[in-house]
Amino acid sequence: MAILTPFGGRSIQNPAPNTGFAQRSFPEIGHMRVGVTGGAGYIGSHTVLALLEAGHEVVIVDDFSTGDRQNLQPSVTLVEGDFKKPEVIQNFLSHGLDAVFHFAALKAAGESMEQPEAYSAANVRGTLFLIENLSRAKVRNVVFSSSAAVYGEPQYLPVDESHPLVPINYYGFTKLCIEQNLAWFSRLGRIRYASLRYFNAAGYNRAGKIKGLERNTANLLPLVMEAAAGMRPELLVFGDDYQTRDGTGIRDYVHVEDLADAHVRALEFISDNNKDITVNLGSETGMSVMEMIKTTERISGRPVPSRIVARRDGDPPELIASSALAHQLLGWKARYSDADTIISSMWNLYRDKK
Repeated sequence: MAILTPFGGRSIQNPAPNTGFAQRSFPEIGHMRVGVTGGAGYIGSHTVLALLEAGHEVVIVDDFSTGDRQNLQPSVTLVEGDFKKPEVIQNFLSHGLDAVFHFAALKAAGESMEQPEAYSAANVRGTLFLIENLSRAKVRNVVFSSSAAVYGEPQYLPVDESHPLVPINYYGFTKLCIEQNLAWFSRLGRIRYASLRYFNAAGYNRAGKIKGLERNTANLLPLVMEAAAGMRPELLVFGDDYQTRDGTGIRDYVHVEDLADAHVRALEFISDNNKDITVNLGSETGMSVMEMIKTTERISGRPVPSRIVARRDGDPPELIASSALAHQLLGWKARYSDADTIISSMWNLYRDKK
């Protein structure tokens, strides 16, 4: 696990660049100064692009333990450091924020079972520290990066927001714990929040505006890319005997630009309606491991060396989202989450890596 770095503190303020979202339509919510924890990370950096295109001012706090400086846009204000340190959070909040998006967290389900102390410190105590400080500073609008891991084993498909919340790993529990705390702070009149439950975030900015690759990821598609690019000798496929169309597990992949779009829309909703929301964000379609491998081979023109190994405990055969509530409340629908668009946008970054 990366060690959080100490406070540095610097600011970068220049005219807003062309962010590559020119063809996208965003809600009109008026100019806001939006804080983003983990804004140099994978989903955070894509959401910063979306916020800039929507006309907002963005203040990022990031310690670069997992974020990448390549992902910073010139027009952002950067507070460099660990947001869990009092001096850093005070610097961050001194910018007069209207809303905060919280991305900074540990996110590997398997690792959370081996290092629960680290996940408790980062995802639970760290986020509670943030919420407490937002409450004291009267920052009312909070958009939280949650996860479909709060549901655990799917009891029916597609999984909607009414599905039982029975996480099967400590990572999922940390997200559920924060959702419950956000609900209490809202009930006490301190905040309004949007909790966005992602399924499998994938892809990169189609215009190439994000250059930094995820570090030490355990997610399938980056591993597929690494195998195709020769960055790893082979891809391990966990099980090919599921009751699915080709025997490999099926998952719901949602393009990161679609996720970024949903975040902007969620901010509009809680700001304009003074109501909390908790919604799934998924493509509502499923692609198997083998289908993603074959799509990568077709688009890249390179083989993806792979080897079938035993199933992992807790991996369901299929997991697909219902995003009907996000359609209804946010007017949101995944637009770039087909396999070809996801794989193409990723291969554009990985093709020259070794």
